[in-house]
Amino acid sequence: MPFFLTSTAKSVLIGVTIFSSVSLRLLSYVFLRWIPGHPIPPLILALLVVYLSSFISLQKHSTTPDIPRTTEKAHDKPKRESRGRARCSSSGSSIKTEDADTHQTPPFIVYIFKSLILGLPSKLSPIYDYSALAINFLISLMVLDLVYRSPIFYPSHDLSLARLGFVDETSARVVIREPRSAELPIYFSFREDSHWRNEREGRAKPMVADSPKSMSAQRERYGPWHSVDKIYYLGNETDYTTTVVIEGLKTGHRYEYSATNGRKGRFKTAPKLGNKHIQIGNNNNNNNAIDTFSFLTSSCLKPRFPYNLIHHPLHMPGFTHLAKNLPFLNPSFMLFLGDFIYVDVPRRFGFDVETYRREYRQVYAGPEWKSVSSLSSSLGDDMDMDDLPWIHVIDDHEIANDWDQNTTTPYPAAIDPWWNYQGLANPPPPSSSNPKGKVSTGQEERTSYFQFSQGLASFFLMDTRRYRSPEFEFANSPNSTWASEKTMLGTQQKQDLLAFLKKPEPAGVKWKIVVSSIPFTRNWRVNSQDTWAGYLSERQVLLEAMWDVGSRGDGTGVIVLSGDRHEFAATAFPPPRNNTRWPATATVHEFSTSPLSMFYLPIRTYREVEGEDEVCIKYVPDGNSKFGAVEIQNLKGGDQSTFKFRLFVDGKETWSYVVTTPEAGTVGGRAQEAIWG
Repeated sequence: MPFFLTSTAKSVLIGVTIFSSVSLRLLSYVFLRWIPGHPIPPLILALLVVYLSSFISLQKHSTTPDIPRTTEKAHDKPKRESRGRARCSSSGSSIKTEDADTHQTPPFIVYIFKSLILGLPSKLSPIYDYSALAINFLISLMVLDLVYRSPIFYPSHDLSLARLGFVDETSARVVIREPRSAELPIYFSFREDSHWRNEREGRAKPMVADSPKSMSAQRERYGPWHSVDKIYYLGNETDYTTTVVIEGLKTGHRYEYSATNGRKGRFKTAPKLGNKHIQIGNNNNNNNAIDTFSFLTSSCLKPRFPYNLIHHPLHMPGFTHLAKNLPFLNPSFMLFLGDFIYVDVPRRFGFDVETYRREYRQVYAGPEWKSVSSLSSSLGDDMDMDDLPWIHVIDDHEIANDWDQNTTTPYPAAIDPWWNYQGLANPPPPSSSNPKGKVSTGQEERTSYFQFSQGLASFFLMDTRRYRSPEFEFANSPNSTWASEKTMLGTQQKQDLLAFLKKPEPAGVKWKIVVSSIPFTRNWRVNSQDTWAGYLSERQVLLEAMWDVGSRGDGTGVIVLSGDRHEFAATAFPPPRNNTRWPATATVHEFSTSPLSMFYLPIRTYREVEGEDEVCIKYVPDGNSKFGAVEIQNLKGGDQSTFKFRLFVDGKETWSYVVTTPEAGTVGGRAQEAIWG
């Protein structure tokens, strides 16, 4: 005998079914399209269990069919009153009646809505029951697919890689990974592209591809091969990687490199410091040409987000947007400001070194990586593009969220692949941290912050994770964010940065660019203690040193580049009002850009507060892919330079802004009020 539910129990079951189904779908949407937070998948699975239990109970114990059924024939039905016809009530008064079907909604629409949208069972047809179940099952499987598919089925152990790292005037670094022992030893060589050299000097002649001379022309295009390195062993100790350093190169020349495992590429050495960045196709005989130097900046990557069922598990949507713009931007390098991997999103699978290594391999094994790195091979020689060097700083998700525990566990496991895949191909650390001045790898000191000059600017790449004081170390003291003992950089890094700011630049270099993985501004009001907003005393020291640069009279300006927030904001830091030490032209500007391929926050977290002397220039929160293209131009006469920042959101340029260095000879003076608007 079937068990019949009371009306109250059935109402409760209906409410539970609707709540669990709707909550499952909403949370899944948030997880797959907005924020892939690690607490969400367990909640979704729990809701699925609750939903299945209540759904089956309603199906099994429902006593009344959803649609009233009748066996009456049409001719047996009593005739209805005509619309508007009067009839008498028991009191003898006359009332109006209307046809009962006048405002009735067709029953099947109601039950389809209840079944497919709310997830309730319906006896209209078993198809709708199966469809409701299938929708919630499919959504749950999508969540599991995003979490588990790539770690389990795409560990990328077979990745064979060659990627270009830092390239200066006379050297270049290339990261090699080769797990196939049959490819060893690997012979690594390079040669000069003399055709491009002749093109620069106006001596190149066009050659028809199928002409009799084309074969000999191809042979004459390049100089002889020069052996750089012979790699006899690659092992698990470094995840089968090594960094090759090519030295003894000529300034501003193009080269091709090749390894016997099939990896190859092409690059240009940096132009002479203070000179223009030479670009293919420019009219080099134009004496009025303005010196130009360009590069890219962004941060934050996570494959396959936002989620798309039909995309490859290692698909990187942001790389697609970046790749289509690269031929038109012709950058010297990508300055990537941290969170190249998200080891703890959407789920952390371990704290061991292999967990971290797998995350790096997956980014490099993704189908789009080649399109944003090995441009000479992915676009073809006809595009006349060089490979794009990538330069990196480290941030928290390469270790653990909001990391502030120095070198304690899991830092040793996290930093191992970061050095092997990123750090060893970076610029050298400051000379004080690398007294021998070695160009190769910097392994002796393992200093994880870097300094270099190239083109028309000098750069200092901070490490804001390894050396910092714990975020809440002085939480019990009043105004802990201004505690003088609290440090973001540590003693040595702070001294090196201050020395970098104080050091005069060579002729033609008018910009000092300070790179931070986290925002310098305190205008981001959510989780601000993890940023420089939690270390204001040390930040004030740096700000004053930056203002000093702009007021010392040599025409040098300071820019801060940062990432981390999954939003974009441009912020101005003018000197204090009515001060007599720094002019308004010493104002420091920050451009904070992220993510390159990740979620953006659906809530607004950046807000200017009156009295804090940090001026919002532009705030762009939306967009799953953002990157900045920087163009630096020295103006005629060489006394001033412009810094142009172009913001690209989801592949389209949406905003640009130009900052000009102070005029040479501008020293001290009272800050003007113009910046305050």
